[in-house]
Parts: sequence; structure tokens; C-alpha cells
Amino acid sequence: MSHIPIIPFAEGDALLDWIGLTDALAAGHALPRAEIGDTFLYRNPDTLLNRSAWIDGLGIAVKSATIFPGNPAKNQPMVNGGVTLYSDTDGTLEAIVDFHLVTKWKTAGDSLTAARRLARPDSKNILIVGAGTVGRNLHAAYSAAFPDARFTVWNRTRANAETMAQEIDGLQVADDLEAAVRAADIVTSATMSTEPLIRGAWLQPGQHIDLIGAYRPDMREVDDAALQKSRIFVDSFDTTVGHIGEINIPLESGAITRDDLLADYYGMDALTRTSADEITLFKNGGGAHLDLMTSRYILDRWTAAK
Repeated sequence: MSHIPIIPFAEGDALLDWIGLTDALAAGHALPRAEIGDTFLYRNPDTLLNRSAWIDGLGIAVKSATIFPGNPAKNQPMVNGGVTLYSDTDGTLEAIVDFHLVTKWKTAGDSLTAARRLARPDSKNILIVGAGTVGRNLHAAYSAAFPDARFTVWNRTRANAETMAQEIDGLQVADDLEAAVRAADIVTSATMSTEPLIRGAWLQPGQHIDLIGAYRPDMREVDDAALQKSRIFVDSFDTTVGHIGEINIPLESGAITRDDLLADYYGMDALTRTSADEITLFKNGGGAHLDLMTSRYILDRWTAAK
């Protein structure tokens, strides 16, 4: 049996680039629509989550996440896991990829794929809302496509934003979220908020709004007015509609209609800005199909380097 690569975080991370990944995600959506399925197993308070995807022409991925809430007290990560990648032609195991490597590149790369199509190419001011790990990854991703941009971070707890600014050269800390949103060309938000943080009244012509944080039915980062002022896009109708509060709550209330969701990545050609003044809004919902596309990109780069 040939050697099956196990791709760890640091070694894999060094081989990747954000523009290459977004091109791979676009190419993956030119293939037949993914079959996806999730399973959960519970042992209170611990969880095993398996997210699976099969794309004809790309193969099979199973992304397993173990969530052990007691781990941080033992100085261990709460979330661990891996992605197993299988051949499309014969189902054989092709690689095992570090969970955190796939998640980092998938999540921020998903948002950047949309921003490369929807944000104004001359965007100069980028606001990151949320100073967690995802916020740091969003800075890295957006820097690749908007190398001349100035970055600002706002976080509910200012000390966390200050820590992030100490780590990243040139990153400024915002105190006033409203003023920071009004001044931004791109707003990329990754918070765990259940109450809208970003108000439609603050949005300005020509902005691009990128929403990552909300993943549960009770989570939202923007209010109804923000959606109503924007042309709305999602990465996948299958993983957002019926699943995520950002989309579901306003659909159920009638604040927006299904027709207001203009396209997902399976209609990539429709992800376009039609005027300099319009406000575009993208909901990053994630999904196992994106984990598969990202894992395949990682394996391709790993193989090419060996």
C-alpha cells in the first residue's frame, strides 16, 4: 500500500495561497452539485460531528470534529479533528488533513471568493468585526486580494482587538462600530452574535458586507434594514436557507423574500457588482462541499511540493 499523506497544520499552511484557493473553489462549483450530509453523536457534554461531501469529479471528504468543552481547563483545544479524503475513481483513502488547516482556509477563502467578485476592486478601507481566530484569518485572506487596503478591527471587548492589533502591523482599533462601518469599503464580520450588530442605517453606497459569524438558527449579525438595502448572495442555498438565522429569521418575518437571494456559488456568473453605488451582501454559510474543495486544493499543493 502506498504511503498515505498526513498533512499537519504548519507544513500544509506554508504551501497555500488565498488567490489560488479562491480559484479552486470557483472551479469546484463548475462540477456537479455536491451531495452533502451531517451526522452528530453525543456523550454529554462532548460531541462528534461528521460532515461529508461527495462531488463527482473531485472525490469524497469526511470532516470529523470532536468538541470536548472540558479540554480548555486542561490546556487542550476544545475542538479537534481531521478530514479524510477519498479518491473519486475507486474510493481509496488519499490523505488525512488537519482539521484546523482545512477550517482556516475554507472559511476565509469562502468569503474572499465572493469579495473578489462583489467588492469594488478599489476598496481601500476594510473593517473586521470580531477579533478572534477567524478575524485574523480574514485579515490574511483580504490582504492577498486587496494589498493596498487599510484594516481596522472592532471587537465588543476592546482588549481583544488591541491584542490582535499588536500582532498585525498597521491594524487599527475602532472604538465606535457605527463610525467604523460608515467609513469602510468592505465590512467582514465574524462574531457569535444573536442580536444584530450592524445596522442598515449605517451602510453606505458601494460597500460590500461579508457575514461569517452566524451559523445557528438564532444568530444574526445584521438587521432587516441592512438586508433590504443590499443585493444579497450566499455561498450555498442548501446550507443557508432553512439553517441560519441571518437568512431564515427575515425570510420568516417577510422582511425579505426568497427572490431577494440572488445567487449562490453554483450560479457563480451571477455574483457580480452591477454598479459602483450598490451595496452587496454575502452570507458565508460554509458546508462540507467547501471542505472537500479546500482539502483537494491542499492535497494538490502538498503533492506538487513533494
